[in-house]
Amino acid sequence: MQKSFDAAPRAAAVTDELLGEINRFTRKPLTADEVYVFSVLLCDNEIDRDYERFSVESLRALAPMMVGRTALLNHSPDAEAQTARTFRCTVVTDETRRTSLGEPYTYLQALCYMPRIPENAARIAEIDAGIKKEASVGCAVRRAVCSICGADERTAPCAHRRGRVYGGKTCHYVLEEPTDAYEWSFVAVPAQRAAGVMKRFSDAVGALGEKDRGVRLSAKEARALSEEIAALRRRAEAGERYRDALEQKAVRGLLQALPALDAKTAKAVCAPLDTEALAALAGAVREKQGLVPQLLPQDKTDAAAHNARFKL
Repeated sequence: MQKSFDAAPRAAAVTDELLGEINRFTRKPLTADEVYVFSVLLCDNEIDRDYERFSVESLRALAPMMVGRTALLNHSPDAEAQTARTFRCTVVTDETRRTSLGEPYTYLQALCYMPRIPENAARIAEIDAGIKKEASVGCAVRRAVCSICGADERTAPCAHRRGRVYGGKTCHYVLEEPTDAYEWSFVAVPAQRAAGVMKRFSDAVGALGEKDRGVRLSAKEARALSEEIAALRRRAEAGERYRDALEQKAVRGLLQALPALDAKTAKAVCAPLDTEALAALAGAVREKQGLVPQLLPQDKTDAAAHNARFKL
């Protein structure tokens, strides 16, 4: 879905009020003629391409964190990639619009500045022409909450998969409790459709503290980590296939045990259950129905005599 909101940075008039805020970050006072000011949408509360979204509370927490943060190109840590600095960030709610979940559309709007120097002339022209348009914000959040069951993906992963539909609801993860904001960048393809977002979680693999900003790995360690992640993904895929099979068995069992129950309701009942619960339900329904193989003798003591009738 292509969102209709115009997320392109837009030039803004440099008022005395804005100039006062800008000069908090400069070593010498700048005049209105020396700065170029523009606004940009950083992120919002709509479900993005990664099936994640910020809650409105997270947007409110992020707003003050973004003030003073630099704007980069493609999240590059190189100082040469610095393009501008954010001097104001506010939460804006558009009551005339609703998200796909029916919430009022809410987003972060940043005001940024860059000096009007020859080196920035081409960049300013690209912003005005709509070439430098999409934005992506780099930040850290403490929790990613499953929209189906409320489990924290980082500390207690559940069986639900983002993008899949459970009981008529699309699974996605709600990003909660921002802990830091690093920067925002101009990118070509953002995760969020209106702006774009690059999410980074504290304790990414359970090895980093909340205050850590990152970790450096040797080539050998990076390969080992990559192989471990690949193995975990294969196991996860196998587990998902097993769960799907259990869910199908449980749904069939419910429909057989309760003929008046429709298939949609049976699927809605089974969809939120984890693997253990599905296995228990499938077994309970089967036992309740007394379903046994047609050729299994009722009395195991005369199994040989019972099966003899089928010998040629």
